[in-house]
Amino acid sequence: MKFFLTLSRIIDNINTKVGRAVIWLTLVVVLVSATNAVIRKVFNVSSNAWLELQWYLFGAIFLLAAGYTFLRNEHVRVDVLSQKFSKRTQIKIEIFGVLFFLFPACGLIFWLSLPFFYESLVLHELSSNTGGLIRWPAKLLIPIGFGLLILAGVSHLIKCVGFLMGICPDPTARSHGKSAEEELADEIRRIAEQDARDAAQNITSKGR
Repeated sequence: MKFFLTLSRIIDNINTKVGRAVIWLTLVVVLVSATNAVIRKVFNVSSNAWLELQWYLFGAIFLLAAGYTFLRNEHVRVDVLSQKFSKRTQIKIEIFGVLFFLFPACGLIFWLSLPFFYESLVLHELSSNTGGLIRWPAKLLIPIGFGLLILAGVSHLIKCVGFLMGICPDPTARSHGKSAEEELADEIRRIAEQDARDAAQNITSKGR
């Protein structure tokens, strides 16, 4: 079991790093969208490439963060019935759901998306819109996103079994830490404060 718990930690680490990186795409989407809107309104200039870039980034946020969201137990759950059962029964329901719903659905989408992406890559598929982007990066997001979600499911399954064996905490308990939005806000504030300090030091140095 020690091997599987180590594997679970590795998977969680991968999804955590990907999820935290994807958090920044939210800021990038806002900047791209705002810049495109301002240029279009002020200069009456626009490009399908910028619009499609927004779609790609939205897709990346949704797909790449799926595993991270599952890791943090932030996906929507319908627990009206399962809440009435004991915690061990709830964990058994989790195992059943992962084995018979999560894995089959995600595995099927992952498998079918591989030739979908490969064909686009080989054919150098371009957008049908004038000035649009190449298509394969967007299609590559599908197998990567569902692959990460499958890995998150494997990790969750290991922790569920570990809980039933009495060697793991409750894997369905939600983290009481900061949300992704709060983490992003804190990171932006930290960078802004650091920039302000650097600017103040530069001004002081020039004054001397």
